[in-house]
Amino acid sequence: MSPIRPPVRQAMLFVPLPFIVSGLLGLLLLRTIRSREEAWREEGLFLLLVAAYAIQSVLVGLRWGYDMRGLVPIQAMLAVALPPLSWLAFQGLAGSAAAGRGVPPVAHAAGPLLAVLLLVVWPDPLDALIIALFIGYGAALLWQARQGTDGLGASRIEAALGSHRSLVATGVALVSSGAVDLAIGLDTAWSGGRHAAALVSGGNMLAILALGWAAWTAGESVVAPAAQAPGAASPADPPPARVPAEGIEDDADLAAIAKAVEALMAERHLYRDVDLNLDRLARRLGRPARAVSRAINRTTGLSVSQYVNNQRVAEACRLLAHTQEPVTRILFEAGFQTKSNFNREFQRVTGTTPSAWRRASASACAD
Repeated sequence: MSPIRPPVRQAMLFVPLPFIVSGLLGLLLLRTIRSREEAWREEGLFLLLVAAYAIQSVLVGLRWGYDMRGLVPIQAMLAVALPPLSWLAFQGLAGSAAAGRGVPPVAHAAGPLLAVLLLVVWPDPLDALIIALFIGYGAALLWQARQGTDGLGASRIEAALGSHRSLVATGVALVSSGAVDLAIGLDTAWSGGRHAAALVSGGNMLAILALGWAAWTAGESVVAPAAQAPGAASPADPPPARVPAEGIEDDADLAAIAKAVEALMAERHLYRDVDLNLDRLARRLGRPARAVSRAINRTTGLSVSQYVNNQRVAEACRLLAHTQEPVTRILFEAGFQTKSNFNREFQRVTGTTPSAWRRASASACAD
């Protein structure tokens, strides 16, 4: 008997997982669209990513579960579009930090166009191109992630940590998926694809699910276009000032920027803006986002998201101590949007929960 099992028997073992993954991604997509009417306008790239991952999961399931080899060209064409689409989506969250990098968005169509050409004239190198795109774009995203949360200047402050984690997860998943594809190619060459179905189920499917989750999570941090478009201003914003070019700021300049940020927080209560992000803060100051980030990092030792959330927690502590408002109302007044983020940041800053802090404050006043 041949050591290679027939494709149909492999399908009985491996076909469920791709469709389960696709179903989960589909539920995420529907949940996002139904919960936010403007989801497509505000989070279009991320929602498109989730939809693409869901479709790709179905194609992988049909290909490896039912041996539908006619779907391979479609699967390959969709696969080459996923890495550049992931990159462009997160570049949108990078905001002004992504400006001037010298690579226009249209240049990222080169990979998919080359794949179409190869499919027509010379299909042999197509698998190598897909692997290179996944590993290359994944590595680029991980390189971008080294900047921390401040590298995502267009992400809402409250969601910056989650966006950064999604960025890292996407980079890791892309690299892992490329590595799994490489392993499948080697297995096909060496053993006739004996372990290919297992590799797909155990590797690529988990990677696709991770990518879809990361895209959905990051999409939730996108600020509405009116608030994040370059030069846009909120009703409370002054007319946008001309932002000077990036330069090397000395200690005195950074200290001045940090003092201006502190004044905005104290006088304008800017931390209460739920859509506040680094780019928006920089526009208020008329300074480059990178300079604002460096100034806060240098003077406080905190990232911009940590600094702003510290201001929000301080306001929440004041309201907890001097009012009887419920915690759910206080978190919104302080600038938070979700209870989970509020509780996490409150615990980080104070080491306790809002309710426990209020009880301790009341007890101290009584004494």
